[in-house]
Amino acid sequence: MRGNDGYLIKILIYGLLIGIGFVYLFPLLHMGVYSIKSLDDILNPLVNWIPTQFYLGNYAKANQVLNFFPVLLETLYVTVLPSIAQTAVAAVVGYGLARFTFRGKNILFVLVLATFIIPPQVTLIPRYIFFNELNILGSLNAFMLPAISGQGINSAIFILIFYQFFRMMPKSLEEAAQIDGAGHLRIFFTIAIPMAVPAIIISFLFSFVWYWNETYLASIYFGNELTTLPLQLQKFVASYKKMFPAGMEGTASQINEGIRMAGTLLSILPLLIVYFITQKWFVEGVDRTGITGE
Repeated sequence: MRGNDGYLIKILIYGLLIGIGFVYLFPLLHMGVYSIKSLDDILNPLVNWIPTQFYLGNYAKANQVLNFFPVLLETLYVTVLPSIAQTAVAAVVGYGLARFTFRGKNILFVLVLATFIIPPQVTLIPRYIFFNELNILGSLNAFMLPAISGQGINSAIFILIFYQFFRMMPKSLEEAAQIDGAGHLRIFFTIAIPMAVPAIIISFLFSFVWYWNETYLASIYFGNELTTLPLQLQKFVASYKKMFPAGMEGTASQINEGIRMAGTLLSILPLLIVYFITQKWFVEGVDRTGITGE
């Protein structure tokens, strides 16, 4: 423990990390293994982690039930646009609260935080009535309107992230730009935004994931007009039984664990791909937004 290498400490740390990592990875491993199991392997108690064959029939049926690619495009449409709008608005609001002093600023900041503290179920009915009067139910505007007004899903968190980030921005940069004749708008776009790339990445990714996984509000606001992969997954069993009724020739009418796991894995696969592509910037963004804004 006191040596140069500290082998005992390293063993404890790596053992702890492996244990925590296994807890998080076990559900994915379980889904992955069961999704490639045939019905015979699922029913065979001797087959546990290694299937006797690489069976892709579960994915074929799950793809049919989910209507994967058309619904994927619709899901991206429902999640990407509000995420971009929410991130942009949070950046503007966070910059204004961090760099400007005006009467009622503290009260406004408390109200912004209150939108996160108050449970969304409290404001659901009034907001639904309001959206119904505006005639935007059943369209993307039900997500876009709150996003562009700073009231999107957990917008207060993103405003707080940008607020903390811009507060740490050196005032000397802003003063030097003002001496050169730059206005507040130009300072924001040419100095603040390039420095805030880590905060932008963090806010967009979190917003993207939260909009993707939002099924409660989506089912209420969109009805049957729009759908997403998580919404399709909620009615996966009913859709399967309707698509493959009992007694259908050439197929098993009963849904099994392998088909369920294949459908679940398909619904989260785009998020996993996005994470693997952006993990480098995501980790850097968490590090920089949590420590310094420079």
